[in-house]
Amino acid sequence: MDDPTAGGAVPAPESPSDDEAAASLRALVEQATDDLAARGARTEALARHKPARRIVVVKTAESLEPAGRAWRLGVLLLGTDGRVFETGRITRAVTPTRSQHLSAQVEQRKAERRAAVRGHFAEGEVVNYGYEPVDLSTAALQGGEQRLLVRDGHALVRWGTATGEVRDLAAYLADRAELL
Repeated sequence: MDDPTAGGAVPAPESPSDDEAAASLRALVEQATDDLAARGARTEALARHKPARRIVVVKTAESLEPAGRAWRLGVLLLGTDGRVFETGRITRAVTPTRSQHLSAQVEQRKAERRAAVRGHFAEGEVVNYGYEPVDLSTAALQGGEQRLLVRDGHALVRWGTATGEVRDLAAYLADRAELL
């Protein structure tokens, strides 16, 4: 009587492993990239912050230099090349008006807009910077320290700041891609 189904017992369905979930997560990202590209969905600019520096007697101003394009999907940026990033800061390339000595936050936002213009982004273009790359390796996804994670064989996205605010990645990507 080594048969586990003897006596009417039904074996429990095998749940997918975290390795399978990580592979599924990478496939979902690739599929979302292909779908958004095929639809011609609107992308936003990615930029790297280039701080002000001094070269001998010439001083350069801080700027945001172009680093690619991405689709904004809520808490994630999906690069047109398939890379995934956690969102960072966002600004719009607009030539700011003269300084009016308002609050420090207002002046900071003006400086960010000015840096985007110096980076040669088109007037009015949305520019994302200060984003962090998401490691899609199985070990990093199992660690659960980033926005994308695998837990109990499921690919998940952490959409809020609390640890428990997770959602199925496939449903999240479908919802967010529908908005573009």
